[in-house]
Amino acid sequence: MNKSELIDSIAKDADMSKAAAGRALDAAVAAVKGALKKGGMVTLVGFGTFYVGKRAARNGRNPRTGATIKIKAAQTPKFRAGKALKDAVN
Repeated sequence: MNKSELIDSIAKDADMSKAAAGRALDAAVAAVKGALKKGGMVTLVGFGTFYVGKRAARNGRNPRTGATIKIKAAQTPKFRAGKALKDAVN
């Protein structure tokens, strides 16, 4: 399912226009991004939790030259599925 199909589904299920559903989806995504940027977590009961994970610095290899390079530590967004979502899939 892509973004436009998700907007269509939201509009149909919530009985709203596609434009309003698109704005609502964009606002929800922006709220999750904002919370993660501040280092917080977003928990949707029954769906899952979005959180920020830390990736340690490490050595890598340039595939073109074969030279060893240093990769900096980074923060990465992660998602942990909730029980209801896991049960719905299985």
